[in-house]
Amino acid sequence: MLTLLPLLQGANIEEKIKEAPDSSYEIGVFIGSMLPFVVLVIIAYAIFRYNKNKINKD
Repeated sequence: MLTLLPLLQGANIEEKIKEAPDSSYEIGVFIGSMLPFVVLVIIAYAIFRYNKNKINKD
């Protein structure tokens, strides 16, 4: 999965961090790069729970 990470991201994070005006920018870049994956995991978990509860009610 980590080998696909650079291919999926359009922006080069290393360049952004080198050109960062201060250290708080690095935190924002990190959060911004992880946020899409976190959202996808939450959506996948919600679908899993919905389907699990649906099966248990039948």
